[in-house]
Amino acid sequence: MAGQTNKELVQSFWETLYARDWDGIASYFTDTSEYTDVPSPADDLAVGPALIVARLRLGLERISGYEHELKLMVAEGDTVVTEHAETWHWHTGEQVTLPFVSVHELRDGKIMRWWDYWDLTTLMNAAPDWWIEHVAQGYT
Repeated sequence: MAGQTNKELVQSFWETLYARDWDGIASYFTDTSEYTDVPSPADDLAVGPALIVARLRLGLERISGYEHELKLMVAEGDTVVTEHAETWHWHTGEQVTLPFVSVHELRDGKIMRWWDYWDLTTLMNAAPDWWIEHVAQGYT
């Protein structure tokens, strides 16, 4: 039963993320929750709701739109793994589809650890220079 409940929580999280409901997103995390994109340096970890949301906003706020394609979601105990793709659109006409595998570890109805596995080269080959420069400035 825990696996199904956790899958439902992660599904709700995805819906909140793709609605860009920043306050809603923060509510899924605790002060010790961790999020990272695995292609980034190992010490590039956002900890706590404020930094997690800041990191997400840095990359997502300046894209003009994006779609989410859920392919597979599996849960075992307190771990939910999602295979999915995001198609990002920039107002300057560029777009890219990024395949992801996301791993969420949950405790007491909160996401404690979120690791996103994806290919940095796919993003960097498609993203406009102005967006790359914006992201390089960081989120703290």
